[in-house]
Amino acid sequence: MFFKKKDRVSVIIPAYNHERFVGQALESLLNQTIKIYEIIVVDDGSTDRTGEVVKSVSDPRIQYVYQENQDAFNALNHGFQRAGGDFIAILNSDDLYHESRLARLLESAKKNGAACVFSDVQPIDENGAAITDPGFWWNVWHKKNKDFYFKCQDLYTAFLNGNFMVGTSNLFLRADAVRKVGGFAALRYLHDYDYIFRVMLAYPGKVVYLHDEKLLFYRLHGDNTLSEAAVTGREQDKAVIRKYLLEKLPGPLRPLVAAGADRLVELEKELFQVRARFRAR
Repeated sequence: MFFKKKDRVSVIIPAYNHERFVGQALESLLNQTIKIYEIIVVDDGSTDRTGEVVKSVSDPRIQYVYQENQDAFNALNHGFQRAGGDFIAILNSDDLYHESRLARLLESAKKNGAACVFSDVQPIDENGAAITDPGFWWNVWHKKNKDFYFKCQDLYTAFLNGNFMVGTSNLFLRADAVRKVGGFAALRYLHDYDYIFRVMLAYPGKVVYLHDEKLLFYRLHGDNTLSEAAVTGREQDKAVIRKYLLEKLPGPLRPLVAAGADRLVELEKELFQVRARFRAR
């Protein structure tokens, strides 16, 4: 199969116990309007039939790699090490690509000289049906984040307000950008959020957001809305925002802003406790 020089796209699929969904994820890749150079499935210690489903798909571009469970960030870094394409995309094993996603992102990356491109997102349910109710909690959250971006017109500032990229499935990167930025941080839930800040810092003005094109279908189901993620994820969220807020400031201002920001967080906790005691009277 012939691939135009410098246009080869590698896709990494980190997979864990998604026997219900991984076949659909692969199908969405094989149905892309451009030919993919390689598909690297890194099975992060699945205990179900995920591996069997992947191996049942006959295509020479698919590489299946099994590792002991080490979390998604490690599986992704393993995929980075194996990828040989000029561009690297990620598709989580429960998400889906629009059939023209890779063609549009590749076109945009080449046109804009972008290090990274991401698109808007369409949430879907367990059965793959689009969740379009504007009052649904996820759509309310995503619209709030997008509206903030439209208001401020600055990606870095908007990301401090919320992660409207949504997840690692939305990352489309030049391979040389991956080599410069490095692998994902050892964060269980917020490795995508941390990574986009690092890309923006390494390549100012070279991250492109296709805000009016829903080219990624993000699946919402019980396994990705765990209560543990609600707590741990918010703790990691707080740490990521604090870190990259300070990164944008001149050195002498960082201690000042850090002290003020940390005190504001403490005050919120104190106010919550005081109000709770007052209501209990």
